[in-house]
Amino acid sequence: MKGKNHEGVQRRLLDINPRAFYMPCGCHSLNLVLCDMATSCVKSKSFFGACRCLYTIFANSTKRWAILRDYVDGLTLKSLSTTRWKSHVENVKAIKSQVSEIREALRKLAEISDDVELSRNADILANKELSSFDFILSLVIWYEILVNINMVSKTLQYEDMSIDIAVTCLEGLVIFF
Repeated sequence: MKGKNHEGVQRRLLDINPRAFYMPCGCHSLNLVLCDMATSCVKSKSFFGACRCLYTIFANSTKRWAILRDYVDGLTLKSLSTTRWKSHVENVKAIKSQVSEIREALRKLAEISDDVELSRNADILANKELSSFDFILSLVIWYEILVNINMVSKTLQYEDMSIDIAVTCLEGLVIFF
């Protein structure tokens, strides 16, 4: 509802009650903060880029997805949505808990693929990015951040949410950081 008052829900509310004022949604504001965090530095862009690349490599082909499923028994990779940060939590959790299995699936894909570019990308992901200290450290840190933020986001969406609970919830998140 933020933006110009010319049309839309905000305009309709102001037509009904001219004294109504704009109040940003807590979850939407939290999502905007997350988007800024994920694009604020090269390391986080590189980390989420690798996560997105992992999903894309396997999800673009049922044959490749079957290779992933041969190596990964538990959680599967998820698409990274810019509006649903829970998808980030699920993706990072799947990678964190099965990084060695995913690495093996990538190595197998690099070995059997006829596509030179795909083989190269799978090899780089398996032997460089997923094996690097920066990536492993980012997995641990981002997982903790995303789990806590997801908890706050869910709490902010409760039907009986009050401003006191929201403030306490957000203060707890600030203390975490």
